[in-house]
Amino acid sequence: MATQNNDTKLAVAELGPTPAPEAMKLCTVCVATATHDAMSLPSQQGQWLRAAVLGASDGLVSTSALMLGIGAARPADPRAALLSGVAGLVAGACSMAIGEYVSVHAQLDVELAGLKRLEEARGYPADRAGLPNPCHASAASAMSFAAGAAIPLLAAWFVTSYAVRVALVVATATLTLAVFGALGAVQGRAPGGRAGLRAALGGLVAMGVTYGLMKLFRTHSV
Repeated sequence: MATQNNDTKLAVAELGPTPAPEAMKLCTVCVATATHDAMSLPSQQGQWLRAAVLGASDGLVSTSALMLGIGAARPADPRAALLSGVAGLVAGACSMAIGEYVSVHAQLDVELAGLKRLEEARGYPADRAGLPNPCHASAASAMSFAAGAAIPLLAAWFVTSYAVRVALVVATATLTLAVFGALGAVQGRAPGGRAGLRAALGGLVAMGVTYGLMKLFRTHSV
């Protein structure tokens, strides 16, 4: 029995003192923070590019579909499709800006809360560089959407023929979506061909559904 007690004491002595829970917690936080700092810069760059591509694609698809839908309902009035595209650009950019601001601000609140806990554990202020900026994200989202929405508008602005306008918007939107899809995939080190094809087909479906449904409300009055 005495031998077992001595062996137990020897094993405990070899293992050393058990770290305090506060020290273990601080160590875990420091490791997580170091890992986050090492990965934050490339991750944020990739997220910015991906968000820009998605925003531009969203603006392109929604505006193209809106123009085609209004054009299908009022083929005799070329200005109706163009004005609907302008309205879609403005409304969509505002919507993206507001949505991105709210979303990024929520993310910022979470990260600030985490930094506050880190500062309490460390006992000194933490580096707050690299935190998301809601205003910058909001402006970038609005600009990317507007840039994508402007593509079909510019392509069809000086076209008066209904058939030519439809063909031009569809062709321009499809080709641009394929480029956007491939660009987003290549940025993520994925095959760009399939991604571009998926983006183009998705845009064609959106435009086709909108065009077909709005054609039910077709009128020839100007």
